[in-house]
Amino acid sequence: MIGRLNHVAIVTGNLEAAAALYRDALGAAVSLPQALPEHGVRVVFVELPNTKVELMEPLGEGSPIAGFLAKNPAGGLHHVCYEVGDIRAAAAQLQASGARVLGDGEPRIGAHGKPVLFIHPKDMGGVLTELEEV
Repeated sequence: MIGRLNHVAIVTGNLEAAAALYRDALGAAVSLPQALPEHGVRVVFVELPNTKVELMEPLGEGSPIAGFLAKNPAGGLHHVCYEVGDIRAAAAQLQASGARVLGDGEPRIGAHGKPVLFIHPKDMGGVLTELEEV
């Protein structure tokens, strides 16, 4: 069902500083910042040869990652994202095995313009897991 690792997401309190670290200290290609109001975040993507790193900061106090940052002021690993060919079929298979899809269960359009869903971390070995349809 799952394909390749699409990205690993890291929450930061300062998107510009985090992007500069990857760009300047590590020599990585970093995208321009992108606001995603429907997800409550602002993001950049660090392009790697085999995957991406998504750096995220809260977009306002109502952001779903604001609580994560409050508990982890230095930021940290937030979720992993795997590619799937059919997001609805993947969600159905996971739900049939007892996993909980977060939100209303309907895919939303993610940062790459493709449908995404999140699976509850308690049902994925403690890791918040995003699925992205490719």
